[in-house]
Amino acid sequence: MIDRKKVAFYTLGCKLNFSETATIARNFQDEGFDRVEFSEFADIYVINTCSVTENADKRFKTIVKQAQRSNPEAFVVAVGCYAQLQPEELAAVDGVDLVLGATEKFKITDYLNELTKNESAAIHSCEIEDADFYVSSYSIGDRTRAFLKVQDGCDYKCTYCTIPLARGISRSDTLQNVLDNAKKIAGQGIKEIVLTGVNIGDYGKGEFGNKKHEHTFYELVQALDTIKGIHRLRISSIEPNLLKDNTIDFVSQSNSFVPHFHIPLQSGSNVMLKAMRRRYMKELYQDRVGHIKSVMPDACIGVDVIVGFPGETDDLFLETYNFLNTLDISYLHVFTYSERPNTHAATLSEVVPKSVRSKRSKMLRGLSAKKRRAFYESQIGKKRTVLFEGENKEGYIHGFTENYVKVKAPWNPELVNTLHGITLTEIDSDGLVRFEFEQAFAQT
Repeated sequence: MIDRKKVAFYTLGCKLNFSETATIARNFQDEGFDRVEFSEFADIYVINTCSVTENADKRFKTIVKQAQRSNPEAFVVAVGCYAQLQPEELAAVDGVDLVLGATEKFKITDYLNELTKNESAAIHSCEIEDADFYVSSYSIGDRTRAFLKVQDGCDYKCTYCTIPLARGISRSDTLQNVLDNAKKIAGQGIKEIVLTGVNIGDYGKGEFGNKKHEHTFYELVQALDTIKGIHRLRISSIEPNLLKDNTIDFVSQSNSFVPHFHIPLQSGSNVMLKAMRRRYMKELYQDRVGHIKSVMPDACIGVDVIVGFPGETDDLFLETYNFLNTLDISYLHVFTYSERPNTHAATLSEVVPKSVRSKRSKMLRGLSAKKRRAFYESQIGKKRTVLFEGENKEGYIHGFTENYVKVKAPWNPELVNTLHGITLTEIDSDGLVRFEFEQAFAQT
């Protein structure tokens, strides 16, 4: 019997990373490797890294140690954004054997001549200007929903962000490839697809290797809505200046796209938005939220916001807090600003003390809890459709409605990856929503 090598994967960061990890894993399986859980014994451990925040950097060492506990002789590979930005730093971590950059990560097996550990890690990392081609990716089998990559890279120059340095220029999958991948996902019985990318509203740029837009994001949305077998399509984070009225209006009448938007704001102060080199002012953001709610009153709207950016005074922070407090939004993702190497923001003066950053973060997290509670309360008594997840969490199964209300029910394996009509009834003590089935386990 041939001794098949085992490989395990750990993903840090965004939905885009999850889609790419799944694609890399399929490449390994095509080469004859068996995929196992990261907590199990494996011959190779692949860690897909993130470098958006300082915490993601720190977690890497912990994950490497976890792999070494499972198999001290395992071959450990680091890929992803952190591997592109700081390859020498990762290579210096005890236990790491191979570091691959932005273009090399999709060809891992080409670098695995021998799985013997060396005293120093090998580094293969391209110049980021060479990351100008597109690799299709999507996840299947990891979760109830699939992440479908439609775009990569970014041409924006936000002063705090390392992603353009880690992923290169904005480029897109061809429309036909996206549609073909969506059909493959639907054919696996997966009920929901989440569109992912670095800047998905810029979809169409670089579709055929050039700078021009062959298609628009609106045209992508229109085309995906015609694919049979997809119950839900969800748009992940999209820049407010790229979320146009025609897309919002189309989603409101769509067969498959759900009423859920995640729109980065970063600051509710125009002074700070200019310092961050964002491409909009808060008035445009307010208009986007207003238009969504005018055509989809029950839509869920999530917001990214950064606290403690250099130059953010108490007054400017309160301007952000008050702006968010008045917006009809559903929850916040709060990021405490951390200095990232090779960004313009790291050179700015008027640094906000970390204790102040922490205090402001706590205030906005409290506001997020308040906003989520108010949104959930607005949904009580309404009929929705829930898609149940596959995990037993302390005797409960969880799921999400189309407008991203998280619900809970006693564990029942028959509910996994099924859609059901429900009526939302009450908010539980843990902040989740209880419900009643419209029909006993009647799949919609």
